[in-house]
Amino acid sequence: MKKQIVSLKQFEVWFITGSQHLYGKEVLKEVEKNSKEIASAIGNQKRISVAVKYKKLLTTPEAIFQLCKEANYEDKCIGLIAWMHTFSPAKMWINGLKIIHKPMLHLHTQFNSSIPWNKIDMDFMNRNQSAHGGREFGFINTRMRIARKVVVGHWKDEEVVNSISTWARAAAAYADSQKMKIARVGDNMRQVAVTEGNKVSAQIQFGYEVNGYGTGDLMKHISAIKSKRIKELVDLYLSTYEVSRSLGKKGSKHNSLKEAARIELGLRSFLEEGGFTAFTDTFEDLHGLHQLPGIAVQRLMADGYGFGAEGDWKTAALVRTMKVMASGLNGGNSFMEDYTYHFDGEGLVLGAHMLEICPSIAELKPTCEIHPLSIGSKSAPVRLVFEAAAGLALNASVIDMGNKFRMIVNTVEAIEPPSKLPKLPVARAVWKPQPDLKTSAEAWILAGGAHHTCYSQNLSVEHLRDFAEMCGVEFILIDKETNINTFKQTLKQNYQ
Repeated sequence: MKKQIVSLKQFEVWFITGSQHLYGKEVLKEVEKNSKEIASAIGNQKRISVAVKYKKLLTTPEAIFQLCKEANYEDKCIGLIAWMHTFSPAKMWINGLKIIHKPMLHLHTQFNSSIPWNKIDMDFMNRNQSAHGGREFGFINTRMRIARKVVVGHWKDEEVVNSISTWARAAAAYADSQKMKIARVGDNMRQVAVTEGNKVSAQIQFGYEVNGYGTGDLMKHISAIKSKRIKELVDLYLSTYEVSRSLGKKGSKHNSLKEAARIELGLRSFLEEGGFTAFTDTFEDLHGLHQLPGIAVQRLMADGYGFGAEGDWKTAALVRTMKVMASGLNGGNSFMEDYTYHFDGEGLVLGAHMLEICPSIAELKPTCEIHPLSIGSKSAPVRLVFEAAAGLALNASVIDMGNKFRMIVNTVEAIEPPSKLPKLPVARAVWKPQPDLKTSAEAWILAGGAHHTCYSQNLSVEHLRDFAEMCGVEFILIDKETNINTFKQTLKQNYQ
């Protein structure tokens, strides 16, 4: 499934080049010409999801400071790609780097891919000093503790373009996070620890704001939905999904389908009016609703909303972030939970939740079904049921460690279930965690990973690492290379 959650082309990354006046006007003209060519070539690559705009050749402290001010206050600008064509004395950059608030990628490249051995002279050397110009720029960033991504290689290389593309997607998600609003309908599930957290610290670290709303705020919207709109949405359900007979127009449970449509329409209205792009609910606090939101949450996630069950606002934010990051890519991202294990053989995980798994990860057309939930003291809820597609994937979690936030990522391989699941009426995924079930589970638990995650079919470890670094968040990886003894040592080193 390919979904354009947001148009990433609305965002710009600014390509800037560092040099100095030491080399004369002719050299600077060549530097600017080369810079424009590189920026244009990168921006024209299909895999680059955002607009790449050549901005300026920077040769003085005043110009650098002004550029950084402009970048901070231009909403379209989500980051800077900085290249040192020649030597650019780094003290010129200090005041600008002190104020810049946008993500930065240091492209350590040069215009030519190879040395012209038979023709090279001092004139060529003076015009092509990226090798040590980039090191000078790297020093001042490290000295000032500036978080940035460093990409090394020729600008035409596929690996370089891929790394820039990954960073640009993370930068777009970071920009979205700065204005994200998360609605908590009801509170967290009672007595649960990991879904709690410091919302003020989260807003400082990630940018998004989290606020609570009573179920009555939502019920005003649900109660205001007209019958005509409900009928239109029910007809859409019937044409989009394989709807069970009992929910059909002549079925005994058709009114439940109408109620599910009413909840979806009311929830959409509530989110749109408040400008929210992520939300949570909890089955312990849904007074006034006749059934728990199932299909409503699933379809809202498919449209790009972040969601976390039981008041889990950190996962809701992460789901939204990962959906923005993956906008336009094949595959999907979903709220997820490790539900139960299969210890036989290599070991498998059955991932699911009560109702709320996003159909963007479905392999085939979902079925629309109704079944009792035996939790929440509500009528049987309507939900979409499907198997997730097989293939490489990952699970990600953000937790509040008290003095810092930590992102934990586990790479997995989704597979077809070894057997049919005819009596399990929920959407689900089955995967082999890397390096294996026992190691991954032990590492996840040692790291404090939450039971809720965001499951992604189309994002890489690099996407998540880039985002974590932009936010200044600790990043912990569990993959095929993980060794428990080494992993414990890493956690110990990161303890403070």
